[in-house]
Amino acid sequence: QVQLVQSGGGLVQAGESLRLSCAASGSIFSISDMGWYRQAPGKLRGLAASITSSGRTDYADSVKGRFTISRDNAKNTVYLQMNSLKPEDTAVYYCYAKGQLYNYWGQGTQVTVSS
Repeated sequence: QVQLVQSGGGLVQAGESLRLSCAASGSIFSISDMGWYRQAPGKLRGLAASITSSGRTDYADSVKGRFTISRDNAKNTVYLQMNSLKPEDTAVYYCYAKGQLYNYWGQGTQVTVSS
């Protein structure tokens, strides 16, 4: 089992920045990819950014150039630095970790960007 605990998020104005953190514990040896999904009201959950254990990253087109995902393997933590936030970035953000048999999810954190 893997437990993911998220922190960060909140309410900001357009153009401001936020950083999300997600700390993994438990059977962390089984984790490969980690990342962040987000779900806006009335929309499906979609990938925002991901990072492999070797540091290769992938981003949704809508966040490229504004969001940066990073990973500290020593701390078993993944971060999402979100700059130049837009109202359309408003969503619940979920951390995930890809395990050998299962995917694991964090508790979700609300990010609200006001115009």
